[in-house]
Amino acid sequence: MGSGRAVAVFGAYGHTGRFVVDELRDRGYVPVLSGRDAGRLAALASATGLDARPATVADAAALDAALAGAAAVINCAGPFATTAAPVIEAALRAGIPYVDVAAEIEAIADTFARFADPAAAAGAVVVPAMAFFGGLGDLLTTAAMGDWTTADEAHLAYGLSDWHPTAGTRAAGRVSGARRGGRRVRYTNGRLEYHDDELPVLDWPFPAPAGPRPVLGDFSMADVVTVPSHLAVPEVRTYMAAGAARDLSSPDTPPPTAADARGRSAQTFLVDVLVRADGTERRATAAGRDIYAVTAPLAVEAAHRILTGRTRTTGVASAGAMFDARDFLTALSAHLTLDLHLSDAGGPAVR
Repeated sequence: MGSGRAVAVFGAYGHTGRFVVDELRDRGYVPVLSGRDAGRLAALASATGLDARPATVADAAALDAALAGAAAVINCAGPFATTAAPVIEAALRAGIPYVDVAAEIEAIADTFARFADPAAAAGAVVVPAMAFFGGLGDLLTTAAMGDWTTADEAHLAYGLSDWHPTAGTRAAGRVSGARRGGRRVRYTNGRLEYHDDELPVLDWPFPAPAGPRPVLGDFSMADVVTVPSHLAVPEVRTYMAAGAARDLSSPDTPPPTAADARGRSAQTFLVDVLVRADGTERRATAAGRDIYAVTAPLAVEAAHRILTGRTRTTGVASAGAMFDARDFLTALSAHLTLDLHLSDAGGPAVR
């Protein structure tokens, strides 16, 4: 399918990066391994037989060499507040599309603000947050909207069975939290709002067989940037399963461990999106296994569609703006189960 085309993976040796490398190989692409740690790159190159090209974000020449001959680059190296801009600039110099798996709200917003005009002027494609957080929710929201051009509100609830964060997740969280002074962020009244309010506990009506379960409301998520970047929805509210939120906040929660031959953990997820307009509701739900592992087919499918001309725009755009959301989600049937329908189900009830 990839016809042997090279795709550079920055941060290839990280937890998510390894899933991306494997997914690229499965789809007929040739990953070019890159990243800041030459030793870890060399070990991965030895294990896979792939080309390793060390580069730091402070060395533009090394980044240019890392991307030389590649058809695209997928950035898996956080914190993206540090890596996104230099790798995007290298991609623009190389004339190749850029995809990343950022979940840092501020870093994603920075990408839109800083690179919208340069990328559009170059006719380039830059897709930030093409991951479980930010990308999947945006695709589901866009698919649920269907033919609606506006909606009154969008609610995105994440039913994770548990959350064993990677070292990268913890590092990105520290950077993102520091940038907003430890405050939470939500999208309300058509704008981002930073707040110190205690997060409400709600019962979210997940579809059967999961059923209602407690979630934290206004849990800071990348969807508050990706969804409003292209959909006319003045209220975008996000929710996280209470147990998973406790896992993330605990310093004692260990990183994920492999539970199958593909390296996936035993974690399961259910993402439930509800959009409302003029008293009518539409719903889109996706279920699967391992939030880090499923990021790989999301990012690789994005790169594949860009390289095969199945995009809707150029410049900087989120997943739902760049691709046909429903068709994209359907293409991931090996990794996700999807339910897209109109619904008269009720919204969250505050405890």
